[in-house]
Amino acid sequence: MINVIAIVTTQPGKRAELLHAIHRNLLAIRAEDGCIEFGPTIDASGPRDLQVPLGDDVLVLVEKWASVEALEAHLQAPHMIEYFARTQALVAHAVVHVLSAA
Repeated sequence: MINVIAIVTTQPGKRAELLHAIHRNLLAIRAEDGCIEFGPTIDASGPRDLQVPLGDDVLVLVEKWASVEALEAHLQAPHMIEYFARTQALVAHAVVHVLSAA
């Protein structure tokens, strides 16, 4: 199993629009072979001593995949190719971390 943390910074004021596009695609993503978990997250209220806010234009995708191959297939799925084409103008910057258990 692998974990993916994708930190996405949207163009100013575009986070809600990107979240809407993600939510429209969730059922297709979660139905993919090898998808264990996939969900968008945003800042929550947390302990002041612990929380470092990401900001109003940032979201984090938290994902778990059965394998790197499943992740690679996900990125090539027709619904993802269409999603990337439709949303690329909303994204200012993205950083993706692919992680395994330590």
